[in-house]
Amino acid sequence: MTLEASGVTFGYRDRPVGTDLDLRIAPGSFTAIVGPNACGKSTLLRVLSRLLKPTEGSVLLDGKLIASMPSKQVAKRLGLLPQTSIAPDGITAVDLVARGRYPHQSALRQWSRADEAAVKEAMAATGTTDLADRLVDELSGGQRQRVWVAMVLAQQTELLLLDEPTTFLDIAHQIELLDIFAGLNDQGRTVIAVLHDLNQAARYASHIVAMREGAIYAEGPPEDVITAETVAHVFDLPCKVVPDPVSGTPLVLPLGRAQRRPA
Repeated sequence: MTLEASGVTFGYRDRPVGTDLDLRIAPGSFTAIVGPNACGKSTLLRVLSRLLKPTEGSVLLDGKLIASMPSKQVAKRLGLLPQTSIAPDGITAVDLVARGRYPHQSALRQWSRADEAAVKEAMAATGTTDLADRLVDELSGGQRQRVWVAMVLAQQTELLLLDEPTTFLDIAHQIELLDIFAGLNDQGRTVIAVLHDLNQAARYASHIVAMREGAIYAEGPPEDVITAETVAHVFDLPCKVVPDPVSGTPLVLPLGRAQRRPA
């Protein structure tokens, strides 16, 4: 499944965010979108997912204008985890995850064993099975985040769009979730994730898009994008980039105060 943005310009009211952007997401890739705060990462993801209509240009899903496709058809093929999500009052974790099966329901197809299995599988994968009967608004921030991820996984879409999926999570749960996404990617699903941690992006993604001030500054394999020069330009951060001793992928070492210490 291909997702492509062609000449898209987008923003909010009179505030432009990105202008004339082109981006093609290859089928089966794991793409990480990185960049400083307010550079347009999340807004671009909203455009790709059809939540925000571009003022110019087009977004194509397998060659078709995504804006012209029925909502349920899009939801069967594209799962989105927004940056902020609000659950209905009084809903349990399992009921929220079950809402991920909504695109598969119709007048002729009601709740099925396949739906039940998809929910159980998604909750097991995210470590939320024990939270099934808990109210979502009583959960911690990290627990809620994992429940929302489970809901997206329950959709069982070919394409996953994830806006800062590791927000609120401790480092152990961050790695667990990223391992889940990498496993889904290994199975053929296409993953697009906005990530803040450059080292996690380099380790997990096969393709990285680096943004600055609403424009794509660089894109390509991690070793081509995560360089000292690119990090300095995109993030205004002096650093050294060395091979990760575990994965061999680029590892960013910020200089920070270390560069001011006497030898």
